[in-house]
Amino acid sequence: MSRNSFSVVIGQKLALSVFLIGKIFRFIFFFGFLYFLLVGSGNLAGYSSNQIIFFFLTFNLIDVITQFLFREVYNFRPMIINGDFDLVLVKPISALFRVLMGGADVIDLITIPPLIILTIYFGSLLHPGLVQIGLFLILLANGFLIATAFHIIVLSFAIVTLEVDHTVMIYRDLTSLGRLPIDIYQQPLKAFLTYLIPVGIMITLPAKAIMGLTSLPEVLIAFLVGLIAIFISFKFWNYALTKYSSASS
Repeated sequence: MSRNSFSVVIGQKLALSVFLIGKIFRFIFFFGFLYFLLVGSGNLAGYSSNQIIFFFLTFNLIDVITQFLFREVYNFRPMIINGDFDLVLVKPISALFRVLMGGADVIDLITIPPLIILTIYFGSLLHPGLVQIGLFLILLANGFLIATAFHIIVLSFAIVTLEVDHTVMIYRDLTSLGRLPIDIYQQPLKAFLTYLIPVGIMITLPAKAIMGLTSLPEVLIAFLVGLIAIFISFKFWNYALTKYSSASS
């Protein structure tokens, strides 16, 4: 399915080039914004420039990889409206897997390798130990789990309300608050982004782990939140399927 998706995008070379250049410029502009923001003060909320850049790279790593894997979510609404979802449900394959990972994005695939290289480079500047690197990778996987839960919830809302675009953009707007450490926000927004909408656990906490700024209770809470998020998303998906009316009904 991903190969078919790649073939469609690669066949439109002009559109591929425009979107790729747009993504690169967007990344460069915000990277430049961080540089000029920090060049005068040297720190933000007590974090050094290298640490702030690493927060930004961690956000991009989670954001870009989830977009690469779950791009089919953006195409789910037409599938519901046209009745094509009926054909998915009768196939001997998980309907959730099909609509969640049925078409990866080749544009994001191109940007992932340089992003990983930049993350490794700026992470090395923080001089982490093996334990800190291990915690970062584990919490990063937990962040992907939470991001997966968010996308499953978006798909479920699409079945119940026939709406995807606005819901997924709300998710994108909320996660974009994690470009910078959530410590810069005041209460109650900080608590909201940590526990209710766990952007802090998904993005900020992995980056703090590599800096040695996490505690055992925080790590355990992060794993608990990840498990609860994926459990709720599966429950909501199963509920949404009971509310689905086929195109022929």
